Amino acid sequence: MPTQSPTEENYLKAIYAISNRQDGEEVSTNALAEMTATRAASVTDMLKRLADKGLIHYRRYQGVRLTDEGERRALRIIRRHRLWEVFLVEKLGFGWDEVHDMAEDLEHVRSDELVARLDTFLGNPQFDPHGDPIPTPTGQMPRTGYRPLADLNPGDEATMMGVLDHSTAFLQHLAQCGLVLGCPVKVSEINAFDRSMRVTIDAHPALFISYDVAKNLLMK
Repeated sequence: MPTQSPTEENYLKAIYAISNRQDGEEVSTNALAEMTATRAASVTDMLKRLADKGLIHYRRYQGVRLTDEGERRALRIIRRHRLWEVFLVEKLGFGWDEVHDMAEDLEHVRSDELVARLDTFLGNPQFDPHGDPIPTPTGQMPRTGYRPLADLNPGDEATMMGVLDHSTAFLQHLAQCGLVLGCPVKVSEINAFDRSMRVTIDAHPALFISYDVAKNLLMK
């Protein structure tokens, strides 16, 4: 099976991510164009290339899905990315809002021996600094059962376990609000107009957060 370029690896990872959010449905060209910030015509060219390599099933105008081999490769890329994020935060002292772009570069280092030693050095972590599960060495993605904060009702209590948005601005906003992994959150009120929430974190004063923030916080 031919190797992939970094750009091709990014597409495999993007297809996996979008499909996972859509419960396994085929991924549209437009969705890929939006996630990769690429013109639709360029996306189509890349999909043809990945199909020729046997990494995706592609039918024009009907979407795309990964082949078994394509999914295995996507999960290996995700595993490398998340292990590097753990290393950057735990061993080099970077903040969780600083590591995504660096890990985007490091994930393309394909040495299996390096990844195995990195995993052992880190103590075989199961989650990255953003609460995302790390695929196993055999390519299995652990299931978490988390649900968005936006799905909770007034009176519900849960623990923040992860985030869907890894952008620097979003993570810095959470830190300013005191919303960090492991913090207990209680929903006090939901605004019927815009679905914003009033929540409490431990004994801190009530905090108002938007629906856009709430839908990107994963709770258990």
